[in-house]
Amino acid sequence: MKVAGRVVVVTGAGSGMGRELTLELLRRGARVAAVDLRAESLDETSRLAAAGPRLSTHVLDVTDRTAVDALPEAVVAAHGVVDAIVNNAGIIQPFVRIEELDYPAFERVMDVNFWGTVHMVKAFLPHLRRRTEAHIANVSSMGGFLPVPGQVAYGASKAAVKLLTEGLYAELLETNVGVSVIMPGAVATNIAGNSGVAAPGGTDAAAAQAAAARTLPAAEAARIMVDGIEQDRLHVYVGRDSRVMGAAVRLAPKQATHLIQRQMKRLLAD
Repeated sequence: MKVAGRVVVVTGAGSGMGRELTLELLRRGARVAAVDLRAESLDETSRLAAAGPRLSTHVLDVTDRTAVDALPEAVVAAHGVVDAIVNNAGIIQPFVRIEELDYPAFERVMDVNFWGTVHMVKAFLPHLRRRTEAHIANVSSMGGFLPVPGQVAYGASKAAVKLLTEGLYAELLETNVGVSVIMPGAVATNIAGNSGVAAPGGTDAAAAQAAAARTLPAAEAARIMVDGIEQDRLHVYVGRDSRVMGAAVRLAPKQATHLIQRQMKRLLAD
């Protein structure tokens, strides 16, 4: 689905990939309903976009099902129709082993990443079915197919998003609604800060700089995502790390798990 002239809803649009997705969609001629929990973040996205009536902002918590159920009406009031949704809002967990992760933290990750996506899909799908062409894009993660030590709950939530999306694709194959699952690797965002999670212990300035050099800029990630939507791809791998590890985990899942454990075990250093 080409996005020019379309109305696209983007969650988590106040920062990081969500902000860059909003800006990229606007650059390609779309109208965007930007959704975020933080009004001040949406205000900054709006200032950067300078898109006038082509951008509307909506302060909303995707875990609030009642609020999400009311969102389609607000988007239609602002733009007349809705053609696509990009479920990008997400958080990570504290960098701890599962036995150290308390239930509220686990539940919060599932509520935002999985149930927030479900709420959006359920609220908007009836509207999308009425369009001649529409699209649902759900952001999973490389962590949704590759286990990462210290992010077990996050990975489980993103794996659930992946299979949810693949199931939607199967259900909607003979309809007007295209479906994509987006799987970013390491992207330069402030997801830890936005999740209220401290960076892993022992990360010094040099290590942080080296890690940043290996991450994909959020603007480049957004371009890959929108390309995937416009090409109606089911699986959209974002970044070389996501593509390579996606192949590795299919060909040799046990070996791929050992590789990521060796690379990432420092996150859990005692």
